[in-house]
Amino acid sequence: DARDISVIVFRTMRDLMTTEASNQVASDLNSGSEKPDPEEIAELWKDNNPLVAFLSKIRPPLIFDGDTFIFRVNQESGVPKGVAPETVIKAVFSATKEELSPERIQEIASFMPDKVKVMWNEA
Repeated sequence: DARDISVIVFRTMRDLMTTEASNQVASDLNSGSEKPDPEEIAELWKDNNPLVAFLSKIRPPLIFDGDTFIFRVNQESGVPKGVAPETVIKAVFSATKEELSPERIQEIASFMPDKVKVMWNEA
């Protein structure tokens, strides 16, 4: 479940970001990895859906609010009953931030909408 939720949180994050910024995050997450592990954050950051991955490279960043972000994660990832989507989003954010430089953390924050930016900064 954690893997599937992380993939959806990352997909939703990437939808808000430019392709260049998303690629830079991928590069930063991969630094130091010798052999890709499918459970590593860097591997989860990559979109496993080829069509979605292709479309995200050719379209501009989407614009939506924090409620839409939370709704998408809740609907698409199958957040367990009794668990708030905000809780899982913050957990994914926290684990991701541990792998990134302060500059990259700030860059990602610049793409996040309203309450999601607050969750990102608090994670």
